[in-house]
Amino acid sequence: MKIGIVLYPTFGGSGVVATELGLALAKQNHEVHFITYHQPVRLDLLTKNVYFHEVFVEEYPLFHYQPYELALSTKLVDIVLHYNLDLLHVHYAIPHAYAAYMAQKMLAESGKNIPFVTTLHGTDITLVGSHPSYKTAVEFSINNSNAVTTVSDSLRNDTLRLFTVKKEIDVIYNFIDTKKYPKVNDAECSRNSLAQDNERIIAHVSNFRPVKRVEDVIRIFNKLQKEIPARLILVGDGPEREKVNLLCKEFNIKDKVLFLGNSNEVNKILCYSDLFLLPSETESFGLAALEAMAARTPIISTNAGGLPEVNLNGMTGFLSDVGNVDEMAQNAIHILKDDKTLNQFKDNAHKHSKIFTLEEILPQYLEVYHRVLGL
Repeated sequence: MKIGIVLYPTFGGSGVVATELGLALAKQNHEVHFITYHQPVRLDLLTKNVYFHEVFVEEYPLFHYQPYELALSTKLVDIVLHYNLDLLHVHYAIPHAYAAYMAQKMLAESGKNIPFVTTLHGTDITLVGSHPSYKTAVEFSINNSNAVTTVSDSLRNDTLRLFTVKKEIDVIYNFIDTKKYPKVNDAECSRNSLAQDNERIIAHVSNFRPVKRVEDVIRIFNKLQKEIPARLILVGDGPEREKVNLLCKEFNIKDKVLFLGNSNEVNKILCYSDLFLLPSETESFGLAALEAMAARTPIISTNAGGLPEVNLNGMTGFLSDVGNVDEMAQNAIHILKDDKTLNQFKDNAHKHSKIFTLEEILPQYLEVYHRVLGL
């Protein structure tokens, strides 16, 4: 197959999943074309069967905001015709599914039929999509997709609750490539540079948006480090970074917190870790939690959205209500209190992560592709 993948090329979960999916398809000898405004952060252009097409938006003084949807739909038409693509897979309803629909209609006038699959990832439904300014367009885009998938049962239920959906929705979980995670006792997992032998290493990875509640990460860590020697690794960056920095100063724990910024080596960073904190207000799935579990790291998270489908309470970690910092800190201390308990949670987390491997999930996407193509 020749497949066009439309995505946001950022460090967020949707961009990561879309990129990894495309690379996996390319390894199976499908021709994959990534179409977006910037090279995706995890995309290696030296990979066989992989192409990248940048969407340019021309500056025009008439527009206060430049029309990305128009530029994208035009680009999609050009790429589909030039490379004779069979299928488009768009990640996020707006603007991607909307642009794919417009491209589909323009191509139909040229005698080219191009189906498109829409994968919903979360904020396009629960935050942006449900806003009155966008709701009609999102609903239209979903119902005019040739197939629709969501990354969790929770997001599927939210979609059906918030919109009048006439399409069947397939739930296909996010996934990880376990081959990219160092094994236990691997030399790459030497942690001496980050912590003393008696210290536990706590990790958090996000884009530091308000919905991630990174200040709660600091509050949880502040409570647990009073009981257990520990260091905190923060991976990512975003609008809440300065607030987090100020809170570390207020608690006088700056010397115990390491900011690493954005990184393409999250898998290696997580293998250092003993515990992962994810106190988000909402998560459609929780890819960061799954990546941590694949690296044998148990999870302290909220019970929001799709997180209970990933983090099994009392087995791979613990779930708490949003904002319940005290309970999350106590649960963290319970996991970290002794090596036997910690290792049991680590083993459980790693075992459960195997449900979400690339080998398990990729055939499910291929089945959807075959269905819309009538194969």
